[in-house]
Amino acid sequence: MAFPDEVLTDEEEVVLHLHPHWKTAIRPGLVALLATATAVLAWVMLPQNNGGFLAFGVVALIMGYYGIRYGAAPLVVWRCTHYVVTNERILLQDGVIARERRDLPLNRINDHLMTQSFLDRLFGSGTLTVDSIGDQAAVLASVPHANHVQTALYELIEQDRLRHPDDEEEEEPEPDLPPQRRRSRLFRS
Repeated sequence: MAFPDEVLTDEEEVVLHLHPHWKTAIRPGLVALLATATAVLAWVMLPQNNGGFLAFGVVALIMGYYGIRYGAAPLVVWRCTHYVVTNERILLQDGVIARERRDLPLNRINDHLMTQSFLDRLFGSGTLTVDSIGDQAAVLASVPHANHVQTALYELIEQDRLRHPDDEEEEEPEPDLPPQRRRSRLFRS
């Protein structure tokens, strides 16, 4: 399922459009393949009389359930998960029938953390945790090329801060104190 362009503003440009790393599709793919192979093996190995057909039906139902539940469904979810980074925000969308979309404006991001397991380092993927103002966090799991995505995200945040310097909170000026009190404040230890 493609990401809808109508959710973007007129000036917004897509910088990165990612799905979770393909390694997340390995296990569901193997489960679907194993369920199909088991059903075919049951068809070939079981006798073709009435009792054999009933046994094949039971095996096919069980393998169909496991193949769909733990094989095909996670593959569809993997394909329908989108991580979109634009020059203004991060959009996270997932869901097959019911969708959930989350936006994180770049000017509200405080911190971004990348974690990688040993397997993630081998595949070049990682998990990005993006913290924003208001104790909100977004987790981008199994991001391909996580190092490059984190660097690009940092550059986009800095470019956004340069474009919108008035969005940052200004420091409060020190209240005007009488000259004697100001001087005494400077010499205190």
